Amino acid sequence: MADDHSAGHPAMDYAEHERTYEMFVGMTKWGTILMVALMIFMAVTLL
Repeated sequence: MADDHSAGHPAMDYAEHERTYEMFVGMTKWGTILMVALMIFMAVTLL
């Protein structure tokens, strides 16, 4: 994300927003990896 937040609203906590976004992206990535691994495991064991 851009480091220059001078044009934004002064009440906005940009550091917290960026941490929340990074957590969301990380959880989405690991959740997708987990679901793919689960599908592979199920295909191997249930077929």
